Amino acid sequence: MRTLALDIGNTAVKYGCFEADALVASAAGQTPEQVRAVLKRWQPEHAVVASVAEPTSGWANSLREVVRGRVLEFVPATTPLPIDNAYATPHTLGADRLAAAVGVAWLLPGRNVVIVDAGTAIKCDLVTADSTFQGGSIAPGLAMRFRALHTFTGRLPLVDHLTDVAASVPLTGTDTESAIRSGVVNGAVAEVEGLLAAYHARLPDLATVLAGGDAAFFRTRLKGPIFVIPELVLIGLHRILVHHVST
Repeated sequence: MRTLALDIGNTAVKYGCFEADALVASAAGQTPEQVRAVLKRWQPEHAVVASVAEPTSGWANSLREVVRGRVLEFVPATTPLPIDNAYATPHTLGADRLAAAVGVAWLLPGRNVVIVDAGTAIKCDLVTADSTFQGGSIAPGLAMRFRALHTFTGRLPLVDHLTDVAASVPLTGTDTESAIRSGVVNGAVAEVEGLLAAYHARLPDLATVLAGGDAAFFRTRLKGPIFVIPELVLIGLHRILVHHVST
């Protein structure tokens, strides 16, 4: 079975092409024209679309013009899932967070897992061994932190995101730019490490999964065994679609 998963994020549109359960192609930063080209080339039998930004209806209607089978619009509050959801306000829950939880429950069944999804925002979410999404935390991502310091002050410059994910960031900045880098980068890493330590104190058998656009950046800085699955949200969306097509 060929499927297509479409993730409409705050800053990028991502797609994943699946053959059975294998992710065979993916890309981010896609325009509607590029997505249509992928659809024409891939010719999926079924598709799923989720969004944390704009409504999914426009994208879903475009998919239905090409996809001959099921086109699923994933809505966290109403779409049936292969996992349980303990979130108190599912109508406010981001589709990306819940899709990542579905993906991790499928990839690491029977495990307590914290997902660190580092993108526009840094989300740290807990999925327990009984395949239940428990919730978690949301904080500004790296790029947002850099922009906020520049936007909400009178004189602080806009510092570029690091292009070398393994580059060292000194603890003590010796000029304004390096001081901003230290505060944003070292501060974000310390924040995530603190959250992981708190979770590990409660659940010693905990696994950690890194996802999102800045996953590689955090992998070089966080301690301990970590699974890095950049396309976790796409995998979760695919599993949600399979759940609906097969039932």
